[in-house]
Amino acid sequence: MATARDAITYRALSADLALTRYAGTPSSVPLDAADSWGTLDLQVVAGGKGGLAQSGDIRDAGSVAGRQNLAQALVLRLLTQLGALSPLGHPDYGSRLVELIGRLNDDTTRNLARLYTLEALKQERRVKQILDLTVETASDQIDTIRIGFSVLPLNDTDPLALALEVTL
Repeated sequence: MATARDAITYRALSADLALTRYAGTPSSVPLDAADSWGTLDLQVVAGGKGGLAQSGDIRDAGSVAGRQNLAQALVLRLLTQLGALSPLGHPDYGSRLVELIGRLNDDTTRNLARLYTLEALKQERRVKQILDLTVETASDQIDTIRIGFSVLPLNDTDPLALALEVTL
C-alpha cells in the first residue's frame, strides 16, 4: 500500500520511459542490475489502455517511476559517454567509463572506474548520498569489471543498490 512518503518520493524521483532491463535480486537492499553496454532497449508492455478500441495483441512503450526511474537514470548516466549530449544542451551529462574500454583490468583501471562512477553519481540531483561503491573483476570474466553501489535517494530513507558490468 502506497504511503504519503512514497508519493513524495515518487514525485521527487519522477517518471520516464522504461529503457533498461532489470534483474531484481532478493535481499535486504533491492538490487537492479544492467549487464554491460548492450543492455539498453525500450521496454514493450501490454497496451491498449486508452484511445481508440483496437483488436489483437496491443503493445505499448513501458514506463518506470520513482525508485525504478532513478535506478534507470543512474545506469543510463554511467553508460553514456560524458559530453555525448552536448548538442542537446547537456555537456556535463554522462560518465567517463567509456574511456576504460581497451585497458587492462588492473588496480589502476578499477580505481579509475571508481573515480568515474563517483563523478557521475555526484551529478545526479535526486541522489542525497552515496553510501557504498565497489569495483571488482567479474567472476569468470577477466576483461569485465563489476561496479556495485548504493545510494540514498532524495526524500527516501531506504537505500537503492545497483550493479552493472563493464567489458573493457
